[in-house]
Amino acid sequence: MSKGLLCQQLSKSYFQGSIETKVLNGLDLSVDEGELVAIVGTSGCGKSTFLHIAGALDSPSSGQVFIGGVDIHQLTEKQRAKFRNKHIGFIYQFHHLMMEFSAEENVAMPLLIRGDSPKNALKAAQDMLIQVGLSHRFEHLPSELSGGERQRVAIARALVTKPSLILADEPTGNLDFDTAEQIYQLLRALNKTVNTSFVIVTHDLTLAARMDRQLCLQHGRLAPLES
Repeated sequence: MSKGLLCQQLSKSYFQGSIETKVLNGLDLSVDEGELVAIVGTSGCGKSTFLHIAGALDSPSSGQVFIGGVDIHQLTEKQRAKFRNKHIGFIYQFHHLMMEFSAEENVAMPLLIRGDSPKNALKAAQDMLIQVGLSHRFEHLPSELSGGERQRVAIARALVTKPSLILADEPTGNLDFDTAEQIYQLLRALNKTVNTSFVIVTHDLTLAARMDRQLCLQHGRLAPLES
């Protein structure tokens, strides 16, 4: 099976003067195409740092990240931005929608950024909003949506480019139990539909247990989560 994500010996250190803080320390991860992987760990263990590096938003101190066989940190900054737009989707705990734009405009934005025509971008956005159960919310502003509906819009935005990899940071962390369950069912259904790989960082052990594989980030490395 081909790899949706391959990380080899990732290390990341931050320096304050001569003091080094090592966040990642030789981290390895292999995620198959279409696989759902959960990563858990204590606050401050480096989960967000890892997601930023895996998503080409930050660079490692050393190591490599391959997505679809491409070593993303060997690309120029402009090439990385174009690669992110086409191949990577991000879902956050807080939806980060643009409040002045409608649901369909928010979802269409990644397509408009890459140069699709407004007509085609809006059509694709509407199709994706239908898939996440928001056919009745095309023209609503985020302020007119519930928390769960906003998160559905954010998921639609992440998936509209049909990326090979979704990186999710606490995607259900700000939702009540019932809404979180709906979001989980949606992620699982979309995973089967588009065969996108998901790496989900979460404190929710119940959510993590429902993924294909569970890992724990500790001392800068990933290991299987002990039950």
